Amino acid sequence: MASDALVTRGLTRRFGSRVAVSALDLRVRQGDVYGFLGPNGAGKTTAIRCILGLIRRDAGEVEIFGDRHPVRQRAAVGAMVETPAFHGWMTARANLERACAFAGAGDAASIAEALERVGLQGRADERVSTYSLGMRQRLGIARALVGRPRLLVLDEPTNGLDPRGMREVRELLAELARRDGLTIFVSSHLLGEVEQLCTRVGILERGRMVAEGSVEELLRGTGVAVTEVDLESPDRDRLVAALDALVGVERIGDGEGDRLRVRLDGVSPGELNQRLVQQGITVSALVPMQKSLEDLFLTLTTEELT
Repeated sequence: MASDALVTRGLTRRFGSRVAVSALDLRVRQGDVYGFLGPNGAGKTTAIRCILGLIRRDAGEVEIFGDRHPVRQRAAVGAMVETPAFHGWMTARANLERACAFAGAGDAASIAEALERVGLQGRADERVSTYSLGMRQRLGIARALVGRPRLLVLDEPTNGLDPRGMREVRELLAELARRDGLTIFVSSHLLGEVEQLCTRVGILERGRMVAEGSVEELLRGTGVAVTEVDLESPDRDRLVAALDALVGVERIGDGEGDRLRVRLDGVSPGELNQRLVQQGITVSALVPMQKSLEDLFLTLTTEELT
């Protein structure tokens, strides 16, 4: 079992009478690309600020690489919280030099390495005012990488980007995880981005964790894949009778024409097809319809993502 990069237990933060984060338990294993999902206002940024020690927590504990005193692991964590701010009149390299001087960490070599890792080495000496929003986001990630961290914490890194910029950031993060072995904790309200990038997810709803695990695990836990079965109409009655008699197969409704929809429990689509063929039933099409992360989110929460 992989050791843990980040664990919270009972993490709670209140603002007056309002509970922004409530008894949050999460676990990020080393090597994970972990998606922290939730609608705007769910408490994601507040939780991240507590994890990073930017604001105090009212209860609970945070453990980073096994250390219950996260301040001692500060050098192991690189972070970008909300939209990164830079001086537009300065170059990208100068901005990073300024940030390193302020933080008392990093040097020219680590700055050059970070810029190379995010693909900005060729534009490092241009003013940030000439950068697109996507390039600024990559520069923000470079700033988080300067200290050569083992854990990267990013708050909404694709927020405000066009589809091209979102893809660039997604591909960059996937490459950092694959090539450099970084553990990445990324918050987002964009389900499609998380589904394409992350190996595990946690879903936050009104400050509470409502689900955590791999996408596949969570989908299995809330309703297995739905299989649509198309068949020629003369076989419909026999198909209905066969489906009703099969263990692990639940008929949940009719589709258009002769299409039936079933839910499988411990039975693969291939096994279902084999059982029907053995009974002499001709199936013209058998199409697995896997539930998406969006379906899962809407099942577990009361708010739609924006």
